[in-house]
Amino acid sequence: MSETWIVLGASSAMGRALARSLAERGAGLILAGRDEDDLAATAADCRARGAADAEIARLDIGDPAGFDDIRAMAGPGRVNCAVFVGDMPAQDEIDADPALIDRVMRVNLTGPAQFLTGLLPQLSEHGGTVVGVSSVAGDRGRQGNYVYGAAKAGFTTYLSGLRSRLEGTGAHVVTVKPGFVDTAMTWGLPGMFLVAPPERVARDILRAADRKRDVIYTPGFWRAIMLIIRSIPERVFKRLSI
Repeated sequence: MSETWIVLGASSAMGRALARSLAERGAGLILAGRDEDDLAATAADCRARGAADAEIARLDIGDPAGFDDIRAMAGPGRVNCAVFVGDMPAQDEIDADPALIDRVMRVNLTGPAQFLTGLLPQLSEHGGTVVGVSSVAGDRGRQGNYVYGAAKAGFTTYLSGLRSRLEGTGAHVVTVKPGFVDTAMTWGLPGMFLVAPPERVARDILRAADRKRDVIYTPGFWRAIMLIIRSIPERVFKRLSI
């Protein structure tokens, strides 16, 4: 019997890459996102790659009104969910318009947490895998993206609590912390280095899910980079333009 995966943010580069990899395993897919034309094209591609099925659903992560309908599409049994939704306005835009903070928190933290919390009864009873894509930006507040980093730090903490909440149920939660990835959200940003293709991230995610890892950095060298960054004393770190 094939697995069923809900992919939130399936019209993102990383979400699309994971959906394709899951399709090659014969998984059933529910692809949710904002761009329905892109979702339809990805669904057709996934069916051609061997997906048991590939349905699409329009998702506005900022509006929980449609969450129940998407969750219901998975049916009553075991379910897996991967969360790729995210929004990262430039920090200077947020500084000029603090109202943007609400949107950043809603898209990166509140909305995903509400969706996953709604899956708790099903996960607790039938098991499954949750993949939550956070970010290395959540490991420490940087002046270049501290609001986005705060939202991702909150999501990381939520995923940690959810993992503990589901311990012993047969369900498992993987927290994914990507570094710089070649996506529409990061395209053209200054200071990018060691940029990974989305397909690399998808491979790392599937390996982590298969091995029931708790937290991964992808690519793996970001674990060492972030260890160094977290080790810098605050009195020094606050003077760095990073």
